[in-house]
Amino acid sequence: MADIKIPALGESVSGGQISKWHFKTGDLVKPGDILLTLETDKVAAEITAETGGELSILLAEGADVEIGTVVGSIAEGKTAPAAAVAPAPEPEAAPSTAPAVAEAPPAPAPKTEAPKPAPAPQPQAAAKPAPASKPAEGRVTRKKMSPLRRKIADQLVSAQQTAAILTTFNECDMSAVMALRSKLQDSFVAKHGVKLGFMSFFVKAVVEALKAVPGINVRVDGDEIVQNHFHDIGVAVGTERGLIVPVLRDCDSKSFADLEKDILAYAAKAKEGKIEIADLSGGVFTISNGGVYGSLLSTPILNPPQSGILGMHSIQQRPVAVDGQVVIRPMMYLALSYDHRLVDGKEAVTFLIKVRDSIQDPQRLLFGV
Repeated sequence: MADIKIPALGESVSGGQISKWHFKTGDLVKPGDILLTLETDKVAAEITAETGGELSILLAEGADVEIGTVVGSIAEGKTAPAAAVAPAPEPEAAPSTAPAVAEAPPAPAPKTEAPKPAPAPQPQAAAKPAPASKPAEGRVTRKKMSPLRRKIADQLVSAQQTAAILTTFNECDMSAVMALRSKLQDSFVAKHGVKLGFMSFFVKAVVEALKAVPGINVRVDGDEIVQNHFHDIGVAVGTERGLIVPVLRDCDSKSFADLEKDILAYAAKAKEGKIEIADLSGGVFTISNGGVYGSLLSTPILNPPQSGILGMHSIQQRPVAVDGQVVIRPMMYLALSYDHRLVDGKEAVTFLIKVRDSIQDPQRLLFGV
């Protein structure tokens, strides 16, 4: 009998919640089969069978478990039974050749003249029953909060309570970026095998803004301010389990194609539930794109211990003044939330204007100006 234990999943992970068993008690499993999915406050981990045999489940879905907890066992040596040979069908009885005897129909009952009804008062309509009150059951559903959702809740509340969050806004004209994407898209896909999206432009714009305003690339550690000299940018991604922020590494040294490939790879891992803890740690700044869901404007919350987060929003055709003329342009609102304990308003506004200028004139990103 081999025990199924929750393995160590990283230094910062002490346990999780059994979100799904992929087999049931009595099923026969093979080495390498995925037995269960464990949801932690960071990632969803798949626990596989180390041996083959008959599965016995001790803890059901939804149970909170710690590292080392025995959640089931496998009785080794048992294999799938051979398929039973179906018995040969019995021969059908030969049809009888004897003529069937028809039953004589019953004689009709003698007709009797129905008595004439006496005059009677018109019956009153039956009273309608009062509508039954709806039962309490079925009107609400309760389910346990997942470890990831608890982590998100704790982190957001902690950010609101420990940081002095302030948000500054601006808007940018997306005409130049959209024209450049349209012009280069086919050749970009042909050469790199991925599409050129908006996110890689914004990642590059944020990197240039962090270089111009390094006071935002900082974090608090106790009573010290830590200055980061690298540019690992987190990109918020919505999944069925909740919001996660995988980190794009060394964005200052990567090409647009490299960034697009990294974003695509993270999206695939997130969809499959295979994001790892290392994918989510170490970012210095976060970009959140609420525009993909139709958000026009929002105030993003910091991702501790970072000191800044950029909110992208939906692109809308709006009238704007250009060279004294009112024209229609594709506009996007930008929002920068920052920790006012570390970042002054002048730095925040300068940073956001730098991002805006890089997007409105994307050639700046090619020369770092």
